[in-house]
Amino acid sequence: MPTDRLAGVDIQRRELAARFVELHREGCFLLPNAWDAGSARVLESAGFPAVATTSAGVAFSLGRPDHDYGGDRIDRDTMMGRIGEIAAELRVPVSADLEDGFGRAPETVAETIALALGAGAAGGNIEDFTGDRSRPLYDPELSADRIRAARQAVDAAGEPFVLVGRTDVLLTGGPLAEAVHRANAYLAAGADCAFVPGAADAATIGTLVKEIDGPLNVVMGLTGGDLSLAELRELGVRRVTVGGSIARAMYAQLLGAARELAERGTFSYAEAQLPQSDLNELFRR
Repeated sequence: MPTDRLAGVDIQRRELAARFVELHREGCFLLPNAWDAGSARVLESAGFPAVATTSAGVAFSLGRPDHDYGGDRIDRDTMMGRIGEIAAELRVPVSADLEDGFGRAPETVAETIALALGAGAAGGNIEDFTGDRSRPLYDPELSADRIRAARQAVDAAGEPFVLVGRTDVLLTGGPLAEAVHRANAYLAAGADCAFVPGAADAATIGTLVKEIDGPLNVVMGLTGGDLSLAELRELGVRRVTVGGSIARAMYAQLLGAARELAERGTFSYAEAQLPQSDLNELFRR
């Protein structure tokens, strides 16, 4: 690619990243999660101001399990490749699901942030989930050091980037007070936004908003949560994501079609398909 075109791409990405930073200043916005360039383009076409990635969706699209207690996770290079493909296709900012930074050491987390910036991400999550059933969360001190290292990597790059500190305390059965403590520690260590998945009811989310000293991201689309975006806005939530729920809904349709074909030999699943011409038009630049 010619030098002047590369410079133009860098300027465009910087502008998108700066726009993404501004989205976190006030109000509440919905940040849906994509898993490949096609799903990201569909979400972009609906008018969302930014799109996030979902590590679960990426893993499923590659026929692999998500980062959990199984240990068979997607490697960092593969994930960065997918993030880069999505960022290259969109004209809105992309926030990357970076799991636990793909390693325990703060230095590894810093490398992951640098790679995400290089892939075109305007933001990214670093979580404290280990994938080890015997010790599911990194120790609080180490977790804060990992966020601190990520912040230093962002500052060294000199580019706009929204660093999100995610704690999985609630998802692993821990108390709300610990989730608040960890979220505040990550914000103090340099995160721009706190993310506490597992909070779905108004009382829990209201407590988090009140006690966390910074913007809060919650995830909807999981079972047990029926709050609307308007209600979340009223509670004071800054950002709402949907995790892998859209991908799982898509795979539910795929599995239903597969079972209909295999078990009944009928084709009623096709009644819900989008016309070829509509998809061609949506994906045409």
